[in-house]
Amino acid sequence: MTNERQSAFSGTREVAERLRFDVARLEGYLAAHLPGFAGPALVSQFKGGQSNPTYLIETPLRRYVLRRKPPGKLLPSAHAVDREHRVISALHAQGFPVAEPLLYCADESVVGTAFFLMAFADGRVFWEPHMPDSHPAERAQVYDGMNATLARLHVFDPSAIGLGDYGRGEHYVARQVARWSKQYRASETERIAEMDELIAWLPQHLPPPVPVRLVHGDYRLDNIILSPSEPHILAVLDWELSTLGDPLADLAYHLMQWDMPPSETGAGVGSLVGHDLDALGIPARADYVNAYMARTGLDPRPHLPIYLAYNFFRLAAIFQGIVGRARAGTATNEQALAMGPLVRPLAHKAWEFARAAGGK
Repeated sequence: MTNERQSAFSGTREVAERLRFDVARLEGYLAAHLPGFAGPALVSQFKGGQSNPTYLIETPLRRYVLRRKPPGKLLPSAHAVDREHRVISALHAQGFPVAEPLLYCADESVVGTAFFLMAFADGRVFWEPHMPDSHPAERAQVYDGMNATLARLHVFDPSAIGLGDYGRGEHYVARQVARWSKQYRASETERIAEMDELIAWLPQHLPPPVPVRLVHGDYRLDNIILSPSEPHILAVLDWELSTLGDPLADLAYHLMQWDMPPSETGAGVGSLVGHDLDALGIPARADYVNAYMARTGLDPRPHLPIYLAYNFFRLAAIFQGIVGRARAGTATNEQALAMGPLVRPLAHKAWEFARAAGGK
């Protein structure tokens, strides 16, 4: 299992037939709108990039990355590539590690849906949180860098960086529970008792308000590009779920890997369960939380079980949405249907944390 996710998700492949577009039309558009662009362009599709199809555009002079909405019938509010472009533009201006945004195009006649273009960040992606083929010193530095980068994101005053109206902010967890409950019901394929319990329990057991901050929504190691030769973060990717909200909910999502039910198929999110963290150079969850607290002044500990229950529930709902899209023909990854069997273990883990927080 060690490198299954690594090989399944790394690199590019030929563009899937239903996600192809007229490359000559894109070349013409970029030649007219992007200074310095010169074709011909060779287009391939990244194997990762589950929900928004992501393409490598190679020209004789440089490489670009194009992210677009998928074609077909989409769930409400999903696949907001315009928001993704806006947030990386604001963060890039602050020197925060994101890919350099180059252009946003709302004109659907170019590639079939709205898209944005960014510079290609040439580095490494580790698809497994235990970082096979690394070594303890590097793992320790990467985990510290991930912690520092998330803390830096959560320290920004959204208004000061031009994102004061990027989301509603208050009552974030309540709104997320309502949103993912609704989207889970919209794509439900079988009854899972724990999901029913959580949909009833979570709205009654929300954590208390905290300062509103910019949240990533999917912050984990495999959404980060590291420098080719150093344990240095070049870019945080995949801002599709970002908004203004509760930074502790965002942290708790990132903490799930310490308790993630391992997947036999490699289709799910990576897990640290069953690994000797000390030998690997990876901090224990409590130490990681302490480092975040020291950097932000925010303390997740009193309500961490609730935050983890919510996040495991949310991930179960996200996976169920991917399964639903796979059945409808709009998911962009061959492994989408393999996520079906993962929904139940995630729901079970969420209910375990709900019970730890007093759920009956």
